[in-house]
Amino acid sequence: MYPIGILYVVATPIGNLQDITLRALDTLKAVDAIAAEDTRHTSGLLSYFGISKKLIAVHEHNEHQSAEKLLSQLNAGESIALVTDAGTPGISDPGAVVVDLVRKAGVKVVPVPGVSAVIAALSASGIVQNGFMFHGFLPASGAARRKVLETLKTQTVTLVIYEAPHRIVDSIADMCAVLGGERRITFARELTKTFETIYSCNLSDAVAWLEADTNQQRGEFVLLIEAAALKDAEEMPEETVRILKLLLAELPLKQAVKLATEITHEKKNVLYEFALQLKQESE
Repeated sequence: MYPIGILYVVATPIGNLQDITLRALDTLKAVDAIAAEDTRHTSGLLSYFGISKKLIAVHEHNEHQSAEKLLSQLNAGESIALVTDAGTPGISDPGAVVVDLVRKAGVKVVPVPGVSAVIAALSASGIVQNGFMFHGFLPASGAARRKVLETLKTQTVTLVIYEAPHRIVDSIADMCAVLGGERRITFARELTKTFETIYSCNLSDAVAWLEADTNQQRGEFVLLIEAAALKDAEEMPEETVRILKLLLAELPLKQAVKLATEITHEKKNVLYEFALQLKQESE
C-alpha cells in the first residue's frame, strides 16, 4: 500500500540498470509524479522498465522553487518519488533542500534505499582500516581544494571523495602534495558500467597512471584514500595515555573514549583508534 501525501526518496542505479530494487520499481509505479534531477535521464530509466509517470524537474538551479511546488502537491494528497540521475538524492546530488522543507512542513518522508557508489567502492577495495569518512566533491578551484585537504589530512579513517573527470588529474596532484605521496589511493571509476576500473597505488604514482592512459581519466570517480597514521604511545602525550588506560580498565571502550576526549581535548577519532590499538595490545 502506498498512502497519499508522502515523499519517497528513491535510490536509482549508478550504472547497471539491473541494480534497481524491486521496492524502488513498485514505488515508481505507484506514485502520482516523479521529481527528477534530469527528466530526460529519468525518462530513459522509466522507459526501460515500462513505467510512465509525470516528471517534475528538480535540479541544483531550481531546487528551492521546486521544493515549494512539490510541497503544495504533497499537501494536496499526491504521493511523489524524488530521484537523482544516479544513486540517492541529497548525497552529493540535489534533494536535501526538498527533503528538509517537506519534513519541516510535517509531511512524511520515506527512504527507499538502494545501490551506493560509496559502499560499492569500499566493498571491492580490500581496505581493512576501521571506518571511513565520506566527504563528497572537493572544491573546483585549486587553492580552495588544497585548503579542504589540509583539514582532512589528519583523519585516521579512510577518506571517500567523489571527483569529476575534468578535474581528476589536478585533484590527485593536490592530494599528493597535501596528504603525502606515500598514502595509498584506490580509484573506483565508472562503477557497475562497462568500463569499470578499480585500481590501487601510492598517491605519488597516481598522476602518472592517469596520464599513461587517457581512458582512465573519463567517467565518474570514487576515490578511497588511506587513513592518516595513528599516533603511537610515543607521540601521544603521556598524561593522555595514562588517562585513557585508566578509563579503559573500568569502562567500555566507547564510554572511555568519550570521557577521555572531554578530559584531554584530543580528537575523538584519534583517541578511539588509539584505544582500539591499546585493547589489541592487551589481548
